[in-house]
Amino acid sequence: MKLAIAALLAGSAAAFAPGATAPARSSALNMAATTTEKAFAKLPASVKPGVVTGTALTDLLDAAKEQGYAIPGVNIVGSNSINACMEAAAKYGGPIMVTFSKGGGQFIAGKSVDNTDDVASIAGTIAGAKHVHEVAKLYGVPVVLHTDHCQKAWLPWIDGLLAASEEHFAATGEPLFSSHMLDLSEEPLEENIGICKQYLEKFAKVGILIEFELGVTGGEEDGVDNTDVDSSRLYTQPEEVFYAYEQLSQVEGGAFTCAASFGNVHGVYAPGNVDLQPIILYNSQKYIQEKIGSDDDKPMRFVFHGGSGSSVEDIQYAIGAGVVKMNIDTDTQWAFWDGVRAYEAKYHDYLQGQIGNPEGDDKPNKKYYDPRMSLRAGEESMAARLVKAAEDLKCVNVLN
Repeated sequence: MKLAIAALLAGSAAAFAPGATAPARSSALNMAATTTEKAFAKLPASVKPGVVTGTALTDLLDAAKEQGYAIPGVNIVGSNSINACMEAAAKYGGPIMVTFSKGGGQFIAGKSVDNTDDVASIAGTIAGAKHVHEVAKLYGVPVVLHTDHCQKAWLPWIDGLLAASEEHFAATGEPLFSSHMLDLSEEPLEENIGICKQYLEKFAKVGILIEFELGVTGGEEDGVDNTDVDSSRLYTQPEEVFYAYEQLSQVEGGAFTCAASFGNVHGVYAPGNVDLQPIILYNSQKYIQEKIGSDDDKPMRFVFHGGSGSSVEDIQYAIGAGVVKMNIDTDTQWAFWDGVRAYEAKYHDYLQGQIGNPEGDDKPNKKYYDPRMSLRAGEESMAARLVKAAEDLKCVNVLN
């Protein structure tokens, strides 16, 4: 199973003029839209087309929780997969989460580049985020800019991205990234949440949300290998979820989501090989509600990792427990490749040389081997798969 920039420079050009005054830093999470006019009938006024951060992001996630749908969170590796995500969102009429992994960032920078001290991973992730900022508004949908699993040893990658967001915030009043995931699930619970709390204190100052993981998502993905983990660690306990909720709620202006493990596994597996227990999420919500005495029966925003290949029944049952985002990677990787494969199969006889095809030995083939043709086929196939995923997540026509 498993399917892993700030708001579109919404300020005026004057914000970048010499001598321009930086926006006031009063409450980063309240740096939302400057107008109350609603862009989307079914979403709060703070949510606009383009990259969403701060209050707009939490408003979007809370709307998803209240209305009963989850946002596809898709790992990307370049502008082709980024654009396929936003194309799909425009087609299904809902938000999308564009997700960068550390390896994906390095790939964007170029695999030949030295990645000592994560310099390529940092530069590539920032470059990809800036691409999204420049084009996201053109698609007319809300886009969340997120980063995926960051282990303890990889924290310098997040430090580099946070520095870029702080610089962007100083210039525009918005962070470059909407949210970051810290996956410290291999560490003891207290250390995991303690480090997350330290980072959330930094994130909150610029309106960045943190996603944290409890328990372990099995399988392997992009350098994170949990294939041999003890099965008991695949299931998070409600007490652990409450501990994290209680600790992170102490951060002023902080916003967070929880990737609690309930048997989910990265990759695609044969039916019967994975034992999902979404009831864990329901039990955790009830436990927190009782502990804090809340009228809200879903106080925690959950996310679903290891979603590729999951049954629609399990997905939608988990959404009912407050899941607001599901990660998708494996299925979209296959879909992109399948589009390229189908293109090659269709035009095979036109792709065997620069000159010569079934129409004549002197006929040129440039329009067939132009890389844009096969890459576009991959984009279209990936976008189609994401439309199907959005249907499963009940994320269709949720804007207007």
